[in-house]
Amino acid sequence: MSLESVRAFLAEKAPDLHVIESEGSTATVLEAAQVHGVEPGRIAKTLAFRGPDERAFLVVVRGDARIDNAKMKAAFNGRTKMLDPAQVLALTSHPVGGVCPFGLATPLPVHCDVSLRAFDEVVPAAGATNSAVRLSPERLAELTGATWVDVCQPVV
Repeated sequence: MSLESVRAFLAEKAPDLHVIESEGSTATVLEAAQVHGVEPGRIAKTLAFRGPDERAFLVVVRGDARIDNAKMKAAFNGRTKMLDPAQVLALTSHPVGGVCPFGLATPLPVHCDVSLRAFDEVVPAAGATNSAVRLSPERLAELTGATWVDVCQPVV
C-alpha cells in the first residue's frame, strides 16, 4: 500500500517521475547508494520527528549528513524527538528504510535541509525498502510543499 500511495502521488503531481524498484534492499544509505550507483550524500533520507508542540513533521537530509541537535532546537523552537519505527509507519504508511515525503497516510509538514542543495539530483526512497525516485532537491521541495531549513552538521 505504501509503494502504491507514492505511485498515486507521483501520478497526480509529477507524472514524469517514475518509481525505481530494485531487486536488493535500499533500506540503508549505503545499500541505496550502491544499488543506484551514486555517492551516499545523494541519497535523500527522510527522518520523522515530534516537535516541542507535540506535532510530527519530516526532515529530508542528504544521506551522509548528521542532525545537529542545537540547529534543530533553533529551527523548531525547542527540543525535538525522533519518532520510533511504529510511529513512523503509522503516520506515513512507509516502513523505516522506505520513508519518503510522498504519498503520506497523514499530511505532515516537510522540511528539506539545505545540505541537499549540494546536488543537482537526489534519490529519496519511494515508500518501500527497495524503491526510490530521482529528482532535483528543488523539485522535491516543490512537490512536498517543503520549507528549507539548516539542521545538519557540516559534511566533511
